[in-house]
Formats: sequence, structure tokens, C-alpha cells
Amino acid sequence: MKIIVGLGNPGPRYRHTRHNIGFEVVDTLARQLRMSFLREKYGALVAEGQCQGQAVLLLKPLTMMNNSGKSVARVVRYRAPNLAELLVVVDDAYLPLGKIRIRQGGSAGGHKGLGSVIGYLKTDAFPRLRLGVGGTVGGADLVGHVLGRFSPEERPRVEAMVARAADAATCFVTDGVSAAMNEFN
Repeated sequence: MKIIVGLGNPGPRYRHTRHNIGFEVVDTLARQLRMSFLREKYGALVAEGQCQGQAVLLLKPLTMMNNSGKSVARVVRYRAPNLAELLVVVDDAYLPLGKIRIRQGGSAGGHKGLGSVIGYLKTDAFPRLRLGVGGTVGGADLVGHVLGRFSPEERPRVEAMVARAADAATCFVTDGVSAAMNEFN
């Protein structure tokens, strides 16, 4: 089973913020795969289904972003002991708006949600898909930036990035992380 986790903050206050782009990707993937987030499990909203014959579990943690690892660790413990089957989708303020990057592992790069996942899993050796939300600002300005919404002028680039990221996640499910890296990086 492949598990795709979109990181974000729960609730309407954070909907469509830069920090919730991970949720947007798994929502798009759920629509494409005709799956619905109808139940709560592992401290998250979950959707289960198939993607070209592969079992897939989509996850949106119900914790705040900075504690996402708690939910991810629970689902990994019960459903994916092999971390190569897990893909974490996350915003990245240090990537230009619209750019995506897939990696097999690596540091949190200052992202507290990704840092939480690494902390709870006790390893950084799992695939992640980073989505560029622009910015490269630091400190309090960074917090305001990632908790802010995209401008109407940015929205077309964001929608194209989300669609491309959903395609990359599908490639991860069907062909693996190396193939997804080769095609989408």
C-alpha cells in the first residue's frame, strides 16, 4: 500500500493558505481517483482506494502543521512499515512559486511540519514532494507568508503546480520515487 500524506493545518481559517498546499494536492488526487475523505483514523482524515491497481491511502492530519508527525507515525506503524511506500507532500517557501521537487529523503530544511514527521519517525529517510510557495523570507515574516493566501494573480500558477504535483504523486504510486524524480524534478 502507498500512503500519501498532505501536510497542512485543519479548519476553514487555514483553507487555501500557502501552508495548506499539501492538503490541496491530496484533495486533487482524491478527486482524480474518485476517493473521499469520509472518516477519521490515525488522527487524520483518510481516504482509501486504488490507483492503477495499487492500494492507496490518502491522509490529511487533523493536528496543527507543527505536530503532523504524530498522525504520520501512527499510520506508518499500522499500515506502512516500509517508509519507501510513504510520500509526504509539503509547502516550501524556499522554492520559487510553481516549482516542485521530489526527494527520497533529507532534512526538514527549516519546515516545522516536516521536522515533526522526521522527529516522530526518528528518521528523514522517506520520500517527500515539496511545492514552491515562494517567499524566501525569514522569521515572523515567513510565518505570515506561509499562513497567507495566494494572490489572484498567483492562483493560476498554483493550480498548475497542484495538478503537476498530483501527477507526480500518481507516478510515485505506479512507478516509484526514482521514476517520479526523473520525470518531475
